[in-house]
This record gives sequence, structure tokens and C-alpha cells, in this order.
Amino acid sequence: MKYIEDEILVNIRFSEVDSLGIVWHGNYLKFFEDGRENLGLKYGMSYQDLYENKLILPIVDTKMKFKSVLKFGHVARLVTRLQYNQAAKVIYKYTVYNETTGKLAAVGETTQVFVNEEMELQLNTPPVFENWKSNQVWLEK
Repeated sequence: MKYIEDEILVNIRFSEVDSLGIVWHGNYLKFFEDGRENLGLKYGMSYQDLYENKLILPIVDTKMKFKSVLKFGHVARLVTRLQYNQAAKVIYKYTVYNETTGKLAAVGETTQVFVNEEMELQLNTPPVFENWKSNQVWLEK
């Protein structure tokens, strides 16, 4: 599998936990978005670049598995990987580590597809995104 990756640290805030004191599951989607945004900035395809090139990529599938809890005051390390593929879709994989406890907290995946401005599915990857992909140095696992 070929991929590029980035990682960020996330300080767990009080507003992100539920009445049990653990991170509410929906906030993991926000963490995933932070990871995608940071990866895009690092590799030269930011949200602003997507917007300027009229690239619309709605999420069509999300998967999450929770392994241990994150609590208020903990620090999470989010590793975001963009998986290389030749189809007209973008697949990210996420690994969330609890840096405070040393445990794996969660894993996840999102899939996005290209649509045009009328929200019609595009069967081919837009040339600007193909060009961007060809300029990346992809890691291999």
C-alpha cells in the first residue's frame, strides 16, 4: 500500500467530553478533519487549493473503531494517512493514540468522492488532483 502521512497532537478540551468525562464519539470526526486539513497543508493541497480548483469531495463512507478512552486533559496523537489509489476517490486512514496513557484509542477511515458543482458523481479523477498525486513521494508499506 502506498501512502503519505502526517501527524498532529490534539489536546482534549472539556467541550469535547460527554457526561462520563470521555471524548464524545462524534468528536473523532472533527479530529479526522483536522488531520486531513493538516496533511493537505503539509503536502500542498490545502482546503483552499481544493476550493480554488473547484474540487468538491464529500465524504461518502466513515468507519471508526474505539479501542480505549480519551479524557479531558489527555493528549491524543492523530496519524492521518492518505492512501494512494487510481480510482476517482480519496481514502484516508486514521490512527489515534492516547499519548497520556500510551494506549491506542481509535482507528478510522473515510472515503470521499469527486463530484461536480451539480453534485454529480465524477468517474474520473480531475486532472489537477492527478497532477498533484504524481508530484508526491509516496511511502510504501
